[in-house]
Amino acid sequence: MIDPEVLAREFEAAVGRSPRLYRAPGRVNLIGEHTDYNDGFVLPIALDRDTWVAAAPRADRRLVVRSREYGETVTIDLDTEDGSDGWQNHWSCYIRGVARTLDCVVGADLMIASDVPIGAGLSSSAALEVACGFALLDLAGAPIDLDHLARAAQRAEHDFAGTRCGIMDQTIACHGRADAALWLDTRSLDRRWLLLPPRVRVVVCNTMVRHELASGEYNARRADCEAGVAVLAGQRPSVRALRDVTLADLDAVSDRLSERVSRRCRHVITENARVGEAAEALENRDGPRVGALMNESHDSLRRDYEVSCTELDTMVAIARSLAGVHGARMTGGGFGGCVVALVDRAAAATIVREIVRKYKSATGTTPDVWPTGAGAGVGAWPVGASA
Repeated sequence: MIDPEVLAREFEAAVGRSPRLYRAPGRVNLIGEHTDYNDGFVLPIALDRDTWVAAAPRADRRLVVRSREYGETVTIDLDTEDGSDGWQNHWSCYIRGVARTLDCVVGADLMIASDVPIGAGLSSSAALEVACGFALLDLAGAPIDLDHLARAAQRAEHDFAGTRCGIMDQTIACHGRADAALWLDTRSLDRRWLLLPPRVRVVVCNTMVRHELASGEYNARRADCEAGVAVLAGQRPSVRALRDVTLADLDAVSDRLSERVSRRCRHVITENARVGEAAEALENRDGPRVGALMNESHDSLRRDYEVSCTELDTMVAIARSLAGVHGARMTGGGFGGCVVALVDRAAAATIVREIVRKYKSATGTTPDVWPTGAGAGVGAWPVGASA
C-alpha cells in the first residue's frame, strides 16, 4: 500500500516544495468484457489499490514527472511537444496525452507512485491518466467535470497510447464508490451504483503473465466488431453498435459474416445480456447467480472472443474447483493479467491460500491473490482537499 505521507516527504526532498496529493483507483470488472467499445453495458468496481500523484505548480510551462515504479524522471514541454514522437510505448505517454487533451495551462512537478499492478488488466493506465488529469486541473484552479475528465483520459489512450479502449476504465476511476459496483451504459454514461451483497467478497487473482500480442489483438477484436456492425447496419440503418442488435439480428446476416466475426459479435451481444442479469442479481443480493453469469462470461471470452490463454484458464479452473467460489472469469483485455472471483466472505482467506498454492503447483509461478473491497473514485487527499 502507498503511504501518502511518505510520498509527500519524498516529493519535498526531491523538489524542495510541499505537494498536494491526489489518487485514482484501478478497477476490476465483475462482468461486461469487451462491451464498452461497442456502446454496451459494464459492471466494474473501483479497486482499493490506487495510483497516487504528489504535485506542485511550476512557474514555467513544463511538466517534470518522476515515477517511483520506473525510477525515471521525464520532462514534458507543454509549448513545444505534441506528445506523438517516440513516446507511444513509454509510461509517460499517458501523462503527455491527458495534459495535451485537457489543454493543460500550468506547468507542474509530479511524483507518481502506484500499487495498481502494471499490465495486469486492472486499468493502471486509466488510474494514471485520471489521477494526473485531476491533479493538473486542480493545480490550475479549473472546474473539474468528472465525465469530461473520463472522456479526455479515453482520448489520451486512443491518440497517445494507440489503444482504442472504451470508456469504462476511466469512468470507474472517476466515479467509483465504496462497497458498490457501477452499472454503466457506455453510450449515454447513464449509471447507477449497486451495493455488493454483504456475504460475498471479490477476489483478484493475478496470473503474473502478460503476453505480448495483447495490444494488437485488442484492436483486432474491435475491428472485427466494427466489421459486423457494418453488415448489420446495411440491414437496419438504426444500428450504430453491437448493443443495438439481438442474436436474431445476427443470425439473419450470418451468411454475410465470416465465422470469426460472427463469434466476436455473439460474445458482445450475449455479454450485454449477462450484464443486465448480473445487475438484477446484485439488486436481489443473489451472489450465486452473479457467479454463474461470470462463469458464462469467461466461457464466451475463451470460446467466441478468443482472448483467454492457458494461464487464465488454469486460474479460472482452480478457483471454480474450490468450495465457496460462486464464479470466476478473466477480467481486462485478456491474454494474461487477472481473474476475478466472487466468493463467500467467510471462506475468502482459505480460498486465497488455496488459489495461490494450486496455481503455483500447476504453473511454477506464485500469483498475487487478494480480496478487495470496492473503493472510491478519484480525489484529493486528504478527502476534500483542493486548491
